[in-house]
Amino acid sequence: MNEEIDFLMEAAEEGMEKAIGHLERELQKLRAGKANPQMLDSVKVDYYGTLTKLSQVSNINTPDPRSIVIQPWEKNMLGPIEKAIMAANLGFNPQNDGILIRVVVPPLTEERRRDLVKKSKEEAENSKVGIRGARRDAIDSGKKLQKEGVPEDLVKKFETDIQELTNKYIAKVDKLVEAKEADIMTI
Repeated sequence: MNEEIDFLMEAAEEGMEKAIGHLERELQKLRAGKANPQMLDSVKVDYYGTLTKLSQVSNINTPDPRSIVIQPWEKNMLGPIEKAIMAANLGFNPQNDGILIRVVVPPLTEERRRDLVKKSKEEAENSKVGIRGARRDAIDSGKKLQKEGVPEDLVKKFETDIQELTNKYIAKVDKLVEAKEADIMTI
């Protein structure tokens, strides 16, 4: 009977871990004023008729905190890459010098910084919803086990443990967002 409860605990933790992983990926996409290759993760390039991630057709580097350099593996990709960056509507103005593309990351305005903080808090709330959903599913499964004959005290302890785990993951979310907020607001 303990095995079933351990399994539910692991499943809940896995769900919460996925919510944290998703939040980390979303926060990386938010621009904090410093150039970061992940800023271009959403850019898809027309590569011989197939929409392909920019990172799969070029090298992307950040030589300094204000610029991103994209060096395509094939020179004929310079034009399509430039168009794809413009089409992605990220607020960047790519400069093509015939060998590589340089993207200068403009400094953030105070208003834009506030918008990004707001967006990061929205992402955090989405993650918290995911974590609470994992808790709810686990507790519901625990109650089903109780109906199937698992002792009530075991199920109550399980619910307490799940709540502690939930609190731990919610605190992780708060820490991640707090760090991102500090990063965004740092000029």
